[in-house]
Amino acid sequence: MPVPPETIQRRSVVDLLAHRLRQDILSGIHLPGALLPPERDLAAGYGVTRTTLKHALSRLEQAGLISTRHGIGTRIRDFLHEGGADLLPMLAAHDPGWLTEVFEVRRHIGAVVARRAAARRTDRHARRLRELLQAVREAPDGDAAQLADIEVHRELARATGNRVYLLLTNTLFNAYLPVRGALRAPFEDPAEAADRLAPVVRAVVDGEEGRAERAAEEYLRSTEAVMLDSLRAARSG
Repeated sequence: MPVPPETIQRRSVVDLLAHRLRQDILSGIHLPGALLPPERDLAAGYGVTRTTLKHALSRLEQAGLISTRHGIGTRIRDFLHEGGADLLPMLAAHDPGWLTEVFEVRRHIGAVVARRAAARRTDRHARRLRELLQAVREAPDGDAAQLADIEVHRELARATGNRVYLLLTNTLFNAYLPVRGALRAPFEDPAEAADRLAPVVRAVVDGEEGRAERAAEEYLRSTEAVMLDSLRAARSG
């Protein structure tokens, strides 16, 4: 069956330039705190029009990598000093080292979330967690199982009664969303994925705080190892 034209993704010159500028900034070619060259010179250096450059710079400003002030110019922001967690997806896509750090935080936050969820979960949360675990088990493929697994962890965060945990959980998942296809290995067999996750859900449903924390840490540590191995294999292949 032919692919509908609207589903074909085309990268415009602005897309390509924004990507190139982003890579140059994150790679240190343009250093934090430095001013970019004047737009005329910068456009000429990248071989684009000033209009194209303005659109690309606007995207980078929205992403939090640069700031532009009239009469002064465009400055590279020190994102480690001024940035927030919203930069993580871009940073993780650029440098796998960021993803390793994301997983470390995921493991620690996930264990705390599971403990809090066990202490505060309601009957509604317990029922929903069982349903979501079953959705992992019945997923038609690894991609669907991975997405269903994410929803289990979101529900665990909701069960804590603390919305900040939910936002942190969303942030950590968003950080590896751009490369999640390479992180699917633990979910290729949905039944096995559900079996690995089940001890976490059972401990939270039973209200066993210590058991929930230990189960979550074990689950996150084991899936982290598999996912990072598969990511390294994908990058080297």
